[in-house]
Amino acid sequence: MNRKKLQKLTDTLTKNCKHLFRGFDKDNDGCVNVTEWVCGLSLFLRGSLEEKMKYCFEVFDLNGDGFISKEEMFHMLKNSLLKQPSEEDPDEGIKDLVEITLKKMDYDHDGKLSFADYEQAVREETLLLEAFGPCLPDPKSQMEFEAQVFKDPHDFNDM
Repeated sequence: MNRKKLQKLTDTLTKNCKHLFRGFDKDNDGCVNVTEWVCGLSLFLRGSLEEKMKYCFEVFDLNGDGFISKEEMFHMLKNSLLKQPSEEDPDEGIKDLVEITLKKMDYDHDGKLSFADYEQAVREETLLLEAFGPCLPDPKSQMEFEAQVFKDPHDFNDM
């Protein structure tokens, strides 16, 4: 498989994953090495719910402090939602959404989400896995990727 074909396949799988790099770069060295890439693809294609929860939480924890703060939620939701023309300040609506999210997911009521809070909420309602924006490939993209990659193993001989 040549470079162009591999790039196209990768783009298909990751087109909705805005924070892919941060999620894959486990040692935070600014590079995604082969091991990190293979582990990331493995998670995307065959990861358990537990692995996907850990990955999404790490992506959503923008500053890496082990919590998803109100500010981080606001930033991610603002970037994920479509802007609608209205008389109301859109930031107010996002602030309201952050408060609703905290009421639903902040089980220890400390004003931020720990992994334990996030995990409990996702186990109760799986749709909350990507509550702050897409960070996993959608099923259609995953199927397209797998169909192309696993179609002919001889394609990898010319890499």
